[in-house]
Amino acid sequence: MKKTFLKTSGILALVTVLFVSTVSFKSDFFEIAKQIEIFTTLFKELNMNYVDETNPAELMDTAINAMLEDLDPYTHYWNEQEVQAARINNAGEYTGIGATVGIKNNAITIVEPYQDYPADKAGLKAGDEIIKIGNITVADFDEDAGELLKGAPNSKVDLTYKRQGKTYTTTLTRGAIEIKAVPYYNMVDDNTGYIVLSQFNRNASSETVKALKELKEKGAKNVILDLRGNPGGLLSEAVNVANIFIPEGELITSTKSAVEKYNQTFMTTRKAIDSEIPVVVLINGRSASASEIVAGSLQDLDRGVVMGARSFGKGLVQRPKDLTYGTQLKVTISRYYTPSGRCIQSLDYWNRDEEGKAVRIDSKDYNEFLTRNGRKVYDGGGIEPDINLENSEYSSLTNEILQQNAIFDYATRYYYSHNPASPADVKLTESDFKDFKNFLSSTDFEYQTYTEKQLEKLKNSAEIEDFDEELKAEFQAMKKIIASSKAAALDAQKEEILSLLTDEIIKRYYYKEGLYNYYTTANEEILAANKLLDDSSKYQQILK
Repeated sequence: MKKTFLKTSGILALVTVLFVSTVSFKSDFFEIAKQIEIFTTLFKELNMNYVDETNPAELMDTAINAMLEDLDPYTHYWNEQEVQAARINNAGEYTGIGATVGIKNNAITIVEPYQDYPADKAGLKAGDEIIKIGNITVADFDEDAGELLKGAPNSKVDLTYKRQGKTYTTTLTRGAIEIKAVPYYNMVDDNTGYIVLSQFNRNASSETVKALKELKEKGAKNVILDLRGNPGGLLSEAVNVANIFIPEGELITSTKSAVEKYNQTFMTTRKAIDSEIPVVVLINGRSASASEIVAGSLQDLDRGVVMGARSFGKGLVQRPKDLTYGTQLKVTISRYYTPSGRCIQSLDYWNRDEEGKAVRIDSKDYNEFLTRNGRKVYDGGGIEPDINLENSEYSSLTNEILQQNAIFDYATRYYYSHNPASPADVKLTESDFKDFKNFLSSTDFEYQTYTEKQLEKLKNSAEIEDFDEELKAEFQAMKKIIASSKAAALDAQKEEILSLLTDEIIKRYYYKEGLYNYYTTANEEILAANKLLDDSSKYQQILK
């Protein structure tokens, strides 16, 4: 305990020095030189004289990351491995096992094996927990164990994993993995093409161009561009994707910064692939950054109709800055603005609440802007769709269920007890929903409402003022009411939860392609978008 306290105290000192130095850099060169000298001597004395053995690299990582946490969640320090991972993500290809993975319970969990890639060919399934890679036990590996899954092309790796309580082993051969920015495109009907753009890596615009051209050859007279769940990526690719539908010489976005050289405008530079084809852009609360640049530019220029739910609201631009020894600082350098002049940043990281959390910009503080045709749009809260779809926005309870992986874990259990003949046969019933609720009760799922948090604060205040015994009965009664209301809230979100469960379950049997095929005939947002595109007069009326 003493060691932890002293170590924490030392880290706080380092963080304080580093933070002061960054704040004063722009205004006082002497002050930053002074603070760096203080930091250097402190760091040296700490490591030479501390009562227990210290790890300088670990201390430095902790100090740097703690300092950056006080800024915004997008400013990061990247070590060598993280720099390489970012390059892979932007390049769209790497050598590995071909699966999305996550760390859970001291194991690497397979989140999604990519069809026909090494993990899939070796029989790995979503939900499998890799506990050993070669001779290395994942739980004992201090660094990012996921890096052990990467390696030279055609190299072999032995894996030990758990599935449904049983332990298995397999050997797979690593291969070149291509991460597609456009994982799916197809015709919804005879007139409408559908393109899924899942990320903005270096191939985003070229893959979107290819998809659009092929769909037009198949007879597409309209197009649905699906940006739901797209977290963003390269700003340059966002401009290039917008350029597919917007003519040459149009402003797509501009950036403004305290540093003059980062004040830039980004225009379309090529002839559009099709500047006339009707476009519906689908977005939701997980569409961010580059996705919002595309949706915002098409909306501001009245080039397409945006449908779904309000986007995430990330109006900040980052740029990697090379440091020594192969490391990098990914630093927020500017805010970006849509063609109408609005910044859609929704969280204010520079004015935080009493708990230190960034505050959401209040809708009463939004500013009004006009699209090219004079339609009203607003800043400060992401991209507000032209048409809001109720089923595009999840409740806070559903988001918590997703965040705690309850949908994922239930789908894993479902997979091993059912065998549907096709995606259309995955039809969850009232009985399945009841089973899901029982599943939640049997796990460590916890959901604390805002009311519960406030009640807990009130209870603590009552204890301080010695009112707790007098109010004990009232607190217990209120807890029962809240528990009953939470159960009712779960039932109220039944359709939303069943839809998410259906999607995750279909993906287990038929991969992403099977899920997207199912979407073209059953997804309510896609059906709504297609219905609008079939009504050209209504489509044009929205834009005018």
